[in-house]
Amino acid sequence: MEVSDLGISEKKVDKQLYGYQQNDIDKIFSVIDEHPEHYNLLYQLPTGGGKTVIFSEIVREYIQRTEKKVLILTHRIELCKQTNKMLTDFGVKNKIINSKVKELPDQHDYMCFVAMVETLNNRLHDDKLDLEDIGMVIIDEAHYNSFRKLFKFFEKCFILGVTATPLSSNIKLPMKDNYRELIVGDSISSLIEKGFLARANIYSYNVGLSALKVGMNGDYTVKSSEELYTNMSMQEKLLNAYLERSKGKKTLIFNNGINTSIEVYYTFKQAGYNIRHLDNTTSKQDRKEILKWFKHTPDAIVTSVSILTTGFDEPTVDTIILNRATKSLTLYFQMIGRGSRVLPGKKEFNVIDLGNNMARFGHWSAPVDWKQIFRSPDFYFENLLSDEEIEREFKYEMPPELREQFSNSDNVDFDVEAAYDDVIKRGLKSKAVLEWSMEQHVKMCVENSEDVFDARILAKELKDDISSRIKQYSYCISKSTKNYRDWLEEDYSRKLRMAINKEF
Repeated sequence: MEVSDLGISEKKVDKQLYGYQQNDIDKIFSVIDEHPEHYNLLYQLPTGGGKTVIFSEIVREYIQRTEKKVLILTHRIELCKQTNKMLTDFGVKNKIINSKVKELPDQHDYMCFVAMVETLNNRLHDDKLDLEDIGMVIIDEAHYNSFRKLFKFFEKCFILGVTATPLSSNIKLPMKDNYRELIVGDSISSLIEKGFLARANIYSYNVGLSALKVGMNGDYTVKSSEELYTNMSMQEKLLNAYLERSKGKKTLIFNNGINTSIEVYYTFKQAGYNIRHLDNTTSKQDRKEILKWFKHTPDAIVTSVSILTTGFDEPTVDTIILNRATKSLTLYFQMIGRGSRVLPGKKEFNVIDLGNNMARFGHWSAPVDWKQIFRSPDFYFENLLSDEEIEREFKYEMPPELREQFSNSDNVDFDVEAAYDDVIKRGLKSKAVLEWSMEQHVKMCVENSEDVFDARILAKELKDDISSRIKQYSYCISKSTKNYRDWLEEDYSRKLRMAINKEF
């Protein structure tokens, strides 16, 4: 293969651009032509749309057009290696600047460099590197704020930020402060229709998040998440959701905390399922072995903590489980995006949501006005539903297998809000709502049992239904502290057992 003096091969290797990719490249170059230097442009394209392919082609063309060098910044070593490989496939000779590179005596041999942001920042501050003739800087995963510290070194360059979600990881540092304009690529729904992404079937399981606390970074703290997601009822809910929607399928589970992931590992292991655990303390060798095992094992399950949200592509994933809640729209898209890669015969995948994330952000493939979010991120955050608002809308649905146990009952639903309105109109005490609810539960247990023992076993199966009704009732009376709800549930369950005893 011949290489020009600019370090560019005469033709690309096995890489054909799709129509939407070429259209976006043309839009980006029109901005470059108009503002060749000292201009910051942001480009959005969904995970799986081929951002690395697009900016690799941009690098190739930019070097040929301008004869200036390009610097690509990433925040993870895996992304460095992927970018290096893609550029090589496009015929662009490039050098990785990692922790082993202290100086660049051979920089004149390259027209393109790929660097870890922290490594480059250290070298530039130590005056160890003096990158010459850089005309363009491309920032991968540009929503991370670690890149901002390097902007001052490249003030005369054209800066292109690339991200799937043009929303800063820090609410106090909006992206509009660092980028002049945003180019929006194809939407998720468009890429699904064109066959470039798989369709997501999202199954949400209502989870009470009142115990979660929000930390300084604006997302739920690991400590409060672990307290919720390591408890037995949440582990059972996770396992049952897997059995219902993903049994025997290749599954990736995302958690917020190492202890949670380890607990998930033991829960599934004890149940006899093929599972491995992965976090940022896992050695490189073990991680490589686990991911190889995951790739080649049809029913493999990997439970992980944040480590596989970027720089990980495994198209054979059938199910994504969000065993966590997040307030980060970026993380929401990143996690689900791990399952969106298409394969022959794979046109859809499942998502199990155990953090009310879809209720908070909307469906993964729903339209998003990225330009509005880019211009007014504060407005976006202010209009996100709170956990309390989400939980108020919960409508408990009895699982099919449990409904079968109450097959002799015509109706197992109870509208707490309607009952409360009726109570108020009649001038009754609000507790009448719980009395009416309990009458229905007693009737359900009795008419589906042969004796008091069967009925009391059935009453225990109503735990989630009781919890849901108590929560709705507490919203109606505007007294929704957790301690009060816990007391009401205990009192309700005790009175239900007594009422069943009387019936027999």
